[in-house]
Amino acid sequence: MNLLPVMSNLRFRIVLAAVIFQSCSSPVYIYKIINTYPHDSSAFTQGLVFDNGFLYEGTGLSGLSSLRKVELETGNIVQIIKLPDNYFGEGITIYEDRIIQLTWQSRIGFVYDRESFDLLEEFHYPTEGWGITHDGNRLIMSDGTSRLYFVDPHTFEETGRIEVSDNNIPVTRLNELEYIQGEIYANIWLTDTIVRIAPETGQVTGWIELKGILNLEENDGPVDVLNGIAYDEKCGRLFITGKLWPKLFEIELLTAEQ
Repeated sequence: MNLLPVMSNLRFRIVLAAVIFQSCSSPVYIYKIINTYPHDSSAFTQGLVFDNGFLYEGTGLSGLSSLRKVELETGNIVQIIKLPDNYFGEGITIYEDRIIQLTWQSRIGFVYDRESFDLLEEFHYPTEGWGITHDGNRLIMSDGTSRLYFVDPHTFEETGRIEVSDNNIPVTRLNELEYIQGEIYANIWLTDTIVRIAPETGQVTGWIELKGILNLEENDGPVDVLNGIAYDEKCGRLFITGKLWPKLFEIELLTAEQ
């Protein structure tokens, strides 16, 4: 989620990752980098979607929040709209011909036309807004707890919820979300970890360990935590990035034994 830099919290993140993997009972996946692409290092990435050959990205920080359309290969911004300065932008998803974007503590979401970025409507929700995705029928939202909410994509009313856990231990700090082949993928805030979740039960089906994917020694500017998952459904490509990261990665998942 928000404003805790990676470098000043590296020790905490290492301890946190150790606690996670000691307590989990689900499979652990590692990664292979397939491609590396440039990413705007000033983008505080809060939401990421791949659609029709482009990345759509929601960025955060008050006064700097935006919605943007980005070329994958170059990282160039081809379309952008800024949020009013009093909003801290959060996760995004594309549902039908609309882009839906959350805000952090304002409890207000925005709905845009996918092509023009024209603002179509606003909606409200009773929690903080962190991540959002959809399964084709329902929006799925996170609020930084272990809870995920199912929401009607037209009325924005809650239709259900699940508690996410592994080995009966709640999994908290669920952040940016992506629905991939029947599972929910979620960044775990303050870690280099993505969790895979069964939407029917909230049970964790796997953990993705991405420690070391961004080599900090190669980067001059400040970076923040891993955040941003996008999936190219047509080609089966999985993309990840982070807040203020200069790179975006296409990865392949491997079991820890591979």
